[in-house]
Amino acid sequence: MSHNNIAIMIKEGRLAEAAAELDALITSDCADAEAWYLRGKLWWKTGNRSEAMTCYSRSLALDSESPAKYALTQAKDIADFFNPDLLNP
Repeated sequence: MSHNNIAIMIKEGRLAEAAAELDALITSDCADAEAWYLRGKLWWKTGNRSEAMTCYSRSLALDSESPAKYALTQAKDIADFFNPDLLNP
């Protein structure tokens, strides 16, 4: 299965199917930076931010030009966001 097809599955919400394909890709080639990036997108979509960031980091370690670089920066910005006004109505 191609990376594009998996990205489409994630976008369409076919997460279980995408997860199975990503597992197969990563099992056959654990150095596939694009697969790790897509797995991060999958985890992000399911709400598991920590796992997503781990996958983005893995992708970035394998390929310094991976789109995971931007995704990881955004994820860290979201994780670091703190607005004290939200706590003091």
